[in-house]
Amino acid sequence: MALFDSTRLSRAGALLLACTALSATPAAAQQDSAGSNAAASRVVHFGTWGVDLGTRDLSVNPGDDFQRYAAGKWMDETDIPADKSQNGVGSELADRNQEQLRAIVMGAAADSQLGAFYGSYMDEGRLEQLDAAPLKADLDRVSAIKDKAEFLRHMASTQWDFGSTLFGVGVGPDPDNPKMNLMFVGTSGLGLPDRDYYLLDKYKKQRDAYRAYIERTLGMIGTPNASAEADKIMILETEMAKLSWAQADLRDIDKINNPMNAAQLAAYAPGFDWASFFETSKASSPKMIVADNTAVKAMAVLFDKTPLETLKTWQRFKVADQASNYLSKRFVDSKFEFTKTLSGATELRPRWRRGITEVDNRLGELLGQTYVQRYFSPKSKAMMEELVGNLKKAAAKRIEGNSWMSPATKKSAIAKLARMDVMVGYPEKFRDFSGLEMKAGDLYGNVKRSSAFEWAYQLSDLNKPVDRKKWAMSPATVNAYNGGLENKIVFPAGILQPPFFDSEADTAVNYGSIGAVIGHEIMHGFDDQGRKIDENGAVRDWWTKEDATRFKALTSDLGKQYSSYEAAPGVFINGDLTMGENIGDMSGLEVAYEAYKMALGGKEAPVVDGLTGDQRFFLAYAQAWRGEQRDDAIKTQVASDPHSPRRYRIIGPLRNLDAWYNAFKIDPKSKFYIPPERRVRLW
Repeated sequence: MALFDSTRLSRAGALLLACTALSATPAAAQQDSAGSNAAASRVVHFGTWGVDLGTRDLSVNPGDDFQRYAAGKWMDETDIPADKSQNGVGSELADRNQEQLRAIVMGAAADSQLGAFYGSYMDEGRLEQLDAAPLKADLDRVSAIKDKAEFLRHMASTQWDFGSTLFGVGVGPDPDNPKMNLMFVGTSGLGLPDRDYYLLDKYKKQRDAYRAYIERTLGMIGTPNASAEADKIMILETEMAKLSWAQADLRDIDKINNPMNAAQLAAYAPGFDWASFFETSKASSPKMIVADNTAVKAMAVLFDKTPLETLKTWQRFKVADQASNYLSKRFVDSKFEFTKTLSGATELRPRWRRGITEVDNRLGELLGQTYVQRYFSPKSKAMMEELVGNLKKAAAKRIEGNSWMSPATKKSAIAKLARMDVMVGYPEKFRDFSGLEMKAGDLYGNVKRSSAFEWAYQLSDLNKPVDRKKWAMSPATVNAYNGGLENKIVFPAGILQPPFFDSEADTAVNYGSIGAVIGHEIMHGFDDQGRKIDENGAVRDWWTKEDATRFKALTSDLGKQYSSYEAAPGVFINGDLTMGENIGDMSGLEVAYEAYKMALGGKEAPVVDGLTGDQRFFLAYAQAWRGEQRDDAIKTQVASDPHSPRRYRIIGPLRNLDAWYNAFKIDPKSKFYIPPERRVRLW
């Protein structure tokens, strides 16, 4: 449950993290040795009090299109860069953070972990010289596989190595006993973002591009009859897609909470040597959660009936595909030719930006130690902790004042809120990377060693007590998340900058921007899935039957609203898939507004630049989501991402809030007007 979907979690771990998702993962990058570090220390302030008023389009009625009212001039004057799928406040901030991170990396010794990894990534001359050579040993290992048993063990090894597997394994808290970690198992292996890409006509362009990419890749690694072999891979993955669960089902805790032991799994999904798979994966747990269980069972049958040579060809492609960004330019370009149909970007990102992304992904807390020392002040940390405390008080007030919830359920909700841990800026204890070897001039090897190191780090928690102090995001990440079964909320330093948070900004601005982010993460604990988790992080029904019925009716109405939104031509939001994030957005904004009013202490906010405090609050919220997205990127998001496109993260929550109507005098003639009796009021 993160604010943005900056990182895709494994399908098996779908219930573990809820996020805010502010910025998208950038497209693959190309070399650009230019680029300035001049911005590395700058702070960008918005306007004189925290909102850039010059971006508004005052010719637009706020009730007809609040996105354009708040930022229409910016939208008209700003193009999405050719190397991006979208552009907005979050991605601009992420770019500035990358400049700061680059300054740190460039200052590191060439033989340090940071310097060696980044240097190996930027050494294009050596990558061109090596070309496909780094792949040879891994491809030869696949080619040498003699039977299904050996192939099964090879799939297991791809948990930490190049290649793919039909079944992913992960580590997370036990839904019944969240103090202990166990193993999660779920399906894996699709090359397109979601099963719908294989099955629906509206994704034919992307499907055709993927098929062409498979054929190119097979040809580049010397596969005979590449076209016919590509067809076999597409047939296999299409069968996998038919067996896969819908994304909306994968986020339903009730559906994915399927505990088994090893013997039960073997009996439930026969035809697959689970004992050998787990032994090779180095993962073993007395109890496991088999998430998309019916798909796991069906995929075991598919594995049994698929010819070995087809599986081996599929695996060779997967090895080359996953390694492509760490090889020569022809591999990078070939992959981008496919991925641009998903993102809508027309150019590769500068190579140095992709390199910094890789460093942050693999050495994030090592890099983050210097980042927070340079760019995150103790004052900001203290102010944020105070803000979070105020938001929790406001959330408690709204829960206690809820008109449709019984006292018994309210008591349990307040208990959960009180137990919710808050982590701001950076972890109390940074991770130790001393055991990870990084070598200059060995990018392929560095990535493999990093992946193995990460897998060992995950497994170090298996069957052990949950360490709630560990973070799932690096300190420089422009995002935030709710830890789900850990009942905690985390706000990395990377997002705690203008316009989300500014120690010099107007109170209304901080509550309307970062306050709404804080509220979003808090209220994930009470969304359609979070409400199934108690104060200890256990999956338990703590609601009265009547309260649950009323809540479901309200969320059904909210889902219908979002399902009516056409995010791109012919592409409508999936109200079920996005339910949790939509609840987080709307309830978080309500809680932030409550906290803002509490911060005023009963006094009226001053009028600034002709704007009331409430108007500044809602403008700050809209500015935090200012941006545009390409249609192809929206199509990808709607199919696979639990977050609504940014336009409806502005409009969707606001049109249910009475205070917004009052602040801007929204009348029944306005396009997005909802009569008071039909507005959804959750918390």
